Amino acid sequence: MRQVSSLRHRLSLSAAAVAALVAAGTGVAGTHAASAAAAGCQVSYTVTNQWQGGFGASVSVRNLGDPINGWKLTWSFPAGQTITQLWNGTPTQSGSQVTVTNLSYNGALPSGGSTEFGFNGSWNGSNPKPSSFALNGVTCTGGVTSASPSPSPSSSPTRSPSPSPSPSVTPGTGTPVERHGQLHVCGTTMCDKNNAKVQLRGVSSMWLNWETAPYAENLSALKWMRDNWNLQVFRAAMGVEPAGAYLSDPNKARAQVETIINNAVAAGVYVIVDFHAHEAHKEQAQAVAFFSDLAKRYGHLPNVIWEDWNEPLQLSWTGVLKPYHQAVVSAIRAADPDNIIVLGTPTWSQDVDTAATSPVSGTNLMYTLHFYSCTHGASLRAKGDAAIRAGLPLFVTEWGASNADGGLDGRVCLDEAQTWINWMKANGISWTAWKLDVGTDSTNILSSGAPVTGGWNNYLHGHAPFVVANMK
Repeated sequence: MRQVSSLRHRLSLSAAAVAALVAAGTGVAGTHAASAAAAGCQVSYTVTNQWQGGFGASVSVRNLGDPINGWKLTWSFPAGQTITQLWNGTPTQSGSQVTVTNLSYNGALPSGGSTEFGFNGSWNGSNPKPSSFALNGVTCTGGVTSASPSPSPSSSPTRSPSPSPSPSVTPGTGTPVERHGQLHVCGTTMCDKNNAKVQLRGVSSMWLNWETAPYAENLSALKWMRDNWNLQVFRAAMGVEPAGAYLSDPNKARAQVETIINNAVAAGVYVIVDFHAHEAHKEQAQAVAFFSDLAKRYGHLPNVIWEDWNEPLQLSWTGVLKPYHQAVVSAIRAADPDNIIVLGTPTWSQDVDTAATSPVSGTNLMYTLHFYSCTHGASLRAKGDAAIRAGLPLFVTEWGASNADGGLDGRVCLDEAQTWINWMKANGISWTAWKLDVGTDSTNILSSGAPVTGGWNNYLHGHAPFVVANMK
């Protein structure tokens, strides 16, 4: 997104109980007396992914008792099982004993409210069977309503197959990743595991270093958008150059991105990992290291789409951009042979016709086209048409029904935006709209007071009603 200024882009619940959970089972409930009132909770524990030596799991807790503020969930793993990474909570582990505490934004649970967290773990081949759960020191008991399959016998961390729908799921239902699985480029568009053309539609985060609240990192919000907006893909716009972004605080930035990746796995949606920079050629070594590291750890997943440079400035395609892309693509492909990589194009990702004259060598590569409908119209679509005629696959990873500054004046241009929507649909071009945050810009999707966890039907702002209507 073009910048006009540096700021433009920018479980006890002491009164609750949790059921004992085993073998990746789902929801059981227990009760106990705590504080001054009897209370309870409802919990589901699900293994979301399995690979040789490791697994991923999600935990959901619903408070059935009095409101609480601050939770600590503890449990025991069998010997040899450890938490390696956790999101939407803070983990500690001593031997087999695991403790997860809330973060600043998800510690309060009203009566009937819920929270979710997920994690990756290592194991020794037996099922990851947590036991002896307690919430804020209160031991809970319960039963199991369902169990997960045994771990995959594969001997290497190759790509896990897409989850099979349960017998009750009919064709066309299930999560986006269940329906489409591994994506690949087919001609100038995208196809799924069945070689059927697919057009993904979703939203982008704000620059993660500038978001007003952690909307992008909340699993409940992501599931809510999936279920209520038909969101299929979410873009993690990791700011790189500004103060507080990746170059100055890499651990924080990487943790935000990894939380979003893991939430996407748990929710069954696709995720774009966006190196959100304007001068990434100056940070090529950092970009190569960043994508190489993530590709090694997440490249086996079918959910991930890599975007190696958000919006290059008016730079030479063959002299600057293409060599950069070749270096980053090579680093990703060393660990991830097949996930789609989206490449930024000159002039704030507009000159796709220039990129089409000398494409980057490789497979499953797409090219970014960005538009803002109050500024960009038929002349930019003509560039897109020229690129498509030349055989270039396009992905609109960012757009708005506003001026190119993101809508500082609050104006929206919906007629031109609809022309763009029709053009993308006709050409099978996937898209993510700018941006999931609160603010006065007309591209801010949420209005003041929007909760972090979703439920935003009464909090839509600016171009949001138009974006949401076109996702459904």
